[in-house]
Amino acid sequence: MKLFVTGGAGFIGSNYVRWVLSHSDDEVTVYDALTYAGNLATLGDVGPAHPGRYRFVHADICDLGALEQAMAGHDAVVHFAAESHVDRSISGPEDFAMTNCVGTNLVCHAARRAGVTRVLHISTDEVYGSVERGSSAESDRLEPRSPYSASKAGSDLIALSYFTTYGLPVLVTRSSNNFGPWQYPEKLVPLFVTNLLEGCKVPLYGDGMNERDWLYVEDNCAALDLVLRSGVPGQVYNIGVGAEMPNRALVDKILTLAGAGPESIDWVADRPGHDRRYSVDPSRVRALGWRPGHDLDQALEATFKWYRDNRWWWEPLKRGA
Repeated sequence: MKLFVTGGAGFIGSNYVRWVLSHSDDEVTVYDALTYAGNLATLGDVGPAHPGRYRFVHADICDLGALEQAMAGHDAVVHFAAESHVDRSISGPEDFAMTNCVGTNLVCHAARRAGVTRVLHISTDEVYGSVERGSSAESDRLEPRSPYSASKAGSDLIALSYFTTYGLPVLVTRSSNNFGPWQYPEKLVPLFVTNLLEGCKVPLYGDGMNERDWLYVEDNCAALDLVLRSGVPGQVYNIGVGAEMPNRALVDKILTLAGAGPESIDWVADRPGHDRRYSVDPSRVRALGWRPGHDLDQALEATFKWYRDNRWWWEPLKRGA
């Protein structure tokens, strides 16, 4: 296939591009506005490694003319492009509504006009809101509690409306917290790892007992690609490991890898509306044949080593931020 990947210079998008090029004969066009979290250096080795199968277009998903021109001739769309940081959404929610809702609408509109055979819309488990007990099924009510998760819930509904109204073959995935190489150092794992590598403390919110399900990005990419190729249009697919843990427990693992102790934690005031727990039921994607292939401790160690060995990539980002 010829895949059109929006937001492919970001964290999960760039990992997905590498996954596809390494596991198929597909051709990939990356379409990215290169905002602060999109970094062309992230894809610097992709073209030379896969000559003739990779192309990059620098443009915004909110530019319909550029979007339609670049998307023409592709078989499927994988839509990663989004504003994705909760803290930033609290201080600047308007960017999230524009990119995540208006942008998704334009991507679906362009895909419909281009006649693509599949549109995979990438979302998050945060759209379900805080889950005190049990796990969220795809049919559960959406109860987002931050401007970020609200904008993602809105984008999910926009994408699915194109399936119901126009018959556009849309699929939606909602993944748990991803971590791994090439993640912009504002999220918990890369921020804490790079802080410790620089000899700095790590800022932990509240009491540190907010629970998350940590999913290695390569396992997520395998699930996304499976849904793209084998999922049922109009369906939503949760992707998660099913091993929720308090943030404090994850931080302790990172501290151990860095040879640091609890004195390296800087306890900070909790952020507004901080969801206590996320948990999704991944039965539907498991029924397609997906299983996570990485143990958390091994994946976390590999991630730590990647940031230790690739300071050239993240140090300029932290200086710029």
